[in-house]
Amino acid sequence: MQYEAPETTKAAVGLLAKAKGSAYVLAGGSDLLVRMKGGFVEPDLVVDIKRIKPMREIRKTASGFTIGAAVSCAEMNENKALIKAWPGVVEAAGLIGSKQVQSRCTVVGNLCNSSPAADSVPALFAAGARAVIQGPRGKRKVAVEDIPVGPGKNALKKGELIEAIELPARKGKSGDAYLRFIPRSEMDIAVVSAGVSLTLDAKGVIKDARVALGAVAPTVVLVKAAAKAIVGTKLDGTALEKLGEAASAACSPIDDKRGTVEFRTKVAAVLARRAAEIAYKRAGGK
Repeated sequence: MQYEAPETTKAAVGLLAKAKGSAYVLAGGSDLLVRMKGGFVEPDLVVDIKRIKPMREIRKTASGFTIGAAVSCAEMNENKALIKAWPGVVEAAGLIGSKQVQSRCTVVGNLCNSSPAADSVPALFAAGARAVIQGPRGKRKVAVEDIPVGPGKNALKKGELIEAIELPARKGKSGDAYLRFIPRSEMDIAVVSAGVSLTLDAKGVIKDARVALGAVAPTVVLVKAAAKAIVGTKLDGTALEKLGEAASAACSPIDDKRGTVEFRTKVAAVLARRAAEIAYKRAGGK
């Protein structure tokens, strides 16, 4: 196995593009190293991106936040400006693994690993985040919901890597939240999860919303019908009921030892409603 630790994005892309055999990007390694140790993957090339300075930074700009691909979840939870603007995204990132894992794991790695139960991904979907992709043909930006294409599979092409995640600037009265159900109190994989982000007008009416569900389909699901159910409301009982119905309708889960189809479908509605209520309060709704 060849190990490389380039100091520029251009060099990293060049290594990935020219690689013969299987090539993997190492950001935090909390997924990759476990898979390697278990014998599930045997990389011919590992490209460590932690020495690329821009990928280790969280930058606040007029258009929002840029989170480098090698920024750990622990670092996100220490950034006060990011927490204030996107508390749901930061909370979701803070649920990945143990305290030790937090200092290594990244939301970009979580996204690229493409598990339908990934914690940070529903929150990123709900936030309307974009992935900044660098490749042999240059830079492109895509919505995060276009990255996962199946369990463990993403849309990146040969030679491409995600350089950063962009979160939009908050407009007016906005809030987001992420909730998950797990059998244990912590350090477990979501059986069902929900992320909600919304924006209110001056009267407290929801004028924009995004709802995403995790662990209920082959990939995390952006549920447009659920968002539509609460837009134009003050999140009253009727709106919450319609939100829950839309969330359940979007589910196509599997039966496994962690939960049944019926259970996941029901809990998805409950979590979506609860996350929406938290996001609404954070946005200043009453």
